[in-house]
Formats: sequence, structure tokens, C-alpha cells
Amino acid sequence: MTALAPRTRPGRTVALSISGAVLAAIALAAIAPDLLATHDPLLTDVRSALQPPSSAHWFGTDQSGRDVYSRVVFGAGRSVGIGLLATGLALFVGVIAGSLSAVSPRGVDAAAMRVVDVLSAFPEFLVALLVVAVLGPGPTNIAVAVTIAAVPVYIRLARAQTRSLAATEHVEAARIIGVPALIVHVRHVLPGVLGAVSVLATIGIGTSILAAAGLSFLGLGPTEPTAEWGLMLSAGRNLLLQAPWVAVFPGLAITATVVSVSVIGRIVRARSEERGA
Repeated sequence: MTALAPRTRPGRTVALSISGAVLAAIALAAIAPDLLATHDPLLTDVRSALQPPSSAHWFGTDQSGRDVYSRVVFGAGRSVGIGLLATGLALFVGVIAGSLSAVSPRGVDAAAMRVVDVLSAFPEFLVALLVVAVLGPGPTNIAVAVTIAAVPVYIRLARAQTRSLAATEHVEAARIIGVPALIVHVRHVLPGVLGAVSVLATIGIGTSILAAAGLSFLGLGPTEPTAEWGLMLSAGRNLLLQAPWVAVFPGLAITATVVSVSVIGRIVRARSEERGA
């Protein structure tokens, strides 16, 4: 095991550097798209429709003559934002619900876990699709749907961590000397729960971005002419033979973002496990 460590660390460093650079570029595009975009993402020019990548249009143009590169840049904020919002909400709800379930009476805990088991029995994307079917299409409803689909895994982990930390010696000592239960939980249990769940959330961000893009691809999210990666991918799916760049570049943006987030998340989790070993 020790002989392999020097070989794996340089690999991790390279992967972390590349993924960090990709995410830095995506973050800049999401926060300040005007700094990177070369055209108005909503400006149409029928005479320039379906032009291949060139010095004038780096990623080519779509069927309405809009600059694909600028639309990919402006789409970063909406596509990544939905994933981050859904992950943040799932993390918040999961920590609260999981912690409450762990300290609740046995009957309440069992009932809550049965609900979690039912939700966990289905793929996250299917759950999100069903929620959108009930709530209706739209960016807000997509964020809610992805949150509901992702929250069971956070509830389960938060519950397990709460029970584990509640049985530690320093928590028991705090209770024995008369520290109120709420203060004990906030000071000694909750930070550990948040740490463990946050590591999982770094991987969950990629899954949420992919789920949100998938729902948009199906026409359940933002509508035209909004610049959003899943919607752009859907608009270009019928042009793969005629003008593949319309769908390829939004697809590459989704892939690069999800892979980079997943790589960083797995590295963070591996380091966390190594510290805990």
C-alpha cells in the first residue's frame, strides 16, 4: 500500500489541476459571461444560419444564426446554477431530516426510512421526471424535482452520521455534565454530519447538473430562446448530420463540467477516507 502512494498522488494532482481549471472557466462563464462571449446569445441572423466553426463564430451558428459559442457561455450560469441550487437544497433538507430522524422515536424513524427506501428504489432521474410531470415544466420546478430526487441519499447519510457521532465519548460526556441536548447536537454532532454530507455533495453536484440538463433536453425546463445547455442539445439533435456543432459543443460543456466535478468530488472523498483511516 505504501509503495503505491507516491504513484497515485501525482495522478491525483494532475486530475485535480485539470478539473479545477475547467471548473474555473465554467465559473467565470456563469458569473461574468460578458467577459467571454463574443456575440449576443439571443441575436438571430438567418443569413448566417448553420455556419461551421470559424474565426467569426468559434463554435459555429445554429439554425437561427445565433452564435453557438456565446450561447454555451451564457448557458453556463443557468445550467450550473440549477444543479448547484438543487444540490444545496438537497443538502440542507437531507441534514435536517436525517438528523431529526436519528433522534426521533423508533416508530417515526422507521416510517421516515420507509419513505426514503421507496424514493431510493427508483433512479434519481425517473423520480425527478415524475415530480416535473406533477408540478409542470419550468426552471424552478426542475430544481425542486432534482432536489427531491437527490435528497434521500443525504437523509440516509445524515441519519447514520448523527447516530454514530451521538454515541462518541465527548458527546456522552457533554450530556453527563448537563449540557442541553440541542447545544450538544449543534456544537458536537452537526459539524461532523455536515462534513460527511458535504463530501458527498461534491459528487452530487455533477449528478444534479446532468439531471437538470436531461429534463431540459426533454423540453421540461427553460424554453426558447433561453441559452441553456440541455435545451441547446435538444435543439441540435436533428442536425447531427447537417450541422453537428450545434449539439456537440453544448454536450461537451455538460460532459466537461460533470466529469470535472465528479473527479474533484472523488478526490475529496478519497482524501477524507484516508484521513479517517
